[in-house]
Amino acid sequence: MTDQLDKAQEFEQTFREKAIAHQRTRCIEQPDEDEHGRYCLSCGLTIPLDRLEAAPNAVRCVPCQAGKEHT
Repeated sequence: MTDQLDKAQEFEQTFREKAIAHQRTRCIEQPDEDEHGRYCLSCGLTIPLDRLEAAPNAVRCVPCQAGKEHT
């Protein structure tokens, strides 16, 4: 039983280290905005204000974000 627990713990540690490394190296997307508003990085349309109120750091409109998360 100990071997299984040791293997599970080792797997968890490896997974955690890979996840942390991925977060450190990922590209942080910057919003495309001007005096007229913030624009979706995928489709180029203005991101609705209600979306920005719900998610102030949003860089995509809801449909484009849903599509990105699906892939």
